[in-house]
Amino acid sequence: MDKIKNLLINLNLCSESSIQLYHPKVRDRSDISVLKCNNSGIIFLSSSDHVDQSHYTNKSGFDYWSSKDRNTVLQNCLSDTTRRTEFLKPYGVNKNWLDVGTGVGAILDSFSPLAKKTTSVEPQEQVRNHLIDLGYECFESINEVGDNIYDLVTLFHVFEHLTDPIEDLKQLHRKMTVGAKIILEVPHANDILLSLFDLECFKNFTFWSEHLILHTRQSLFSFLKYAGFDEIIIEGCQRYSLPNHLHWLSQNKPGGHEKWSFLMSDDLDKAYANKLASIDKTDTLIAVASKT
Repeated sequence: MDKIKNLLINLNLCSESSIQLYHPKVRDRSDISVLKCNNSGIIFLSSSDHVDQSHYTNKSGFDYWSSKDRNTVLQNCLSDTTRRTEFLKPYGVNKNWLDVGTGVGAILDSFSPLAKKTTSVEPQEQVRNHLIDLGYECFESINEVGDNIYDLVTLFHVFEHLTDPIEDLKQLHRKMTVGAKIILEVPHANDILLSLFDLECFKNFTFWSEHLILHTRQSLFSFLKYAGFDEIIIEGCQRYSLPNHLHWLSQNKPGGHEKWSFLMSDDLDKAYANKLASIDKTDTLIAVASKT
């Protein structure tokens, strides 16, 4: 049985009878399908056997981010980096901070000046070595990081890639001090483009062999609770704007936030994001939990 499916059933989030085929394939592999639990709304892949540590370790340079250099990647993710930096300020200023799956280190550049100590984990060897050359403390895996050190642990769109997420959460729990916070940012199974608009073009685009699970509030809460975390708060976050969604609905293609940027305004984007959050249909969930 697939690890993720087995885990969901063991946590009583799904049952064999509640799981149905949702989409026949992912965008990069025709032999992996997408499943959905009709009771919980959780979406996950038919297999996770194709992903392990080596899958990421051997990736080449910045190709993973469709770029040849770090500066281009940093510019492309600037809005996310700015938002995440503001979100971290109440939790991580002058604290010992661990960022897991740090990628090219955009958040390291932005938040490290505010932290007391910064440590990162990045399995991709070439990128990790580049971060070390830049002066960052960066390890290949969580196993290499010391216990009872960190006041803040963050995973930004990383948790959905993990094949053994509960064990990884338990490991991170051991790395944290009492009272420390963990922050998980993950894609949301209840994204309005899936749950209301039911766009086949978006399904063809968004389902990917590395995104093993799309969480709901219930599943994210259950994973954290089972791993030993308390004081769990989960909120919706909308990364993509109304023009992006209008473009999907009209043109069946991504990129509307860039191509139709003339439709964007801060007030409109904020109102749309707040509305999606109020009906639990944002594209992203953010969980904050404590080690007590």
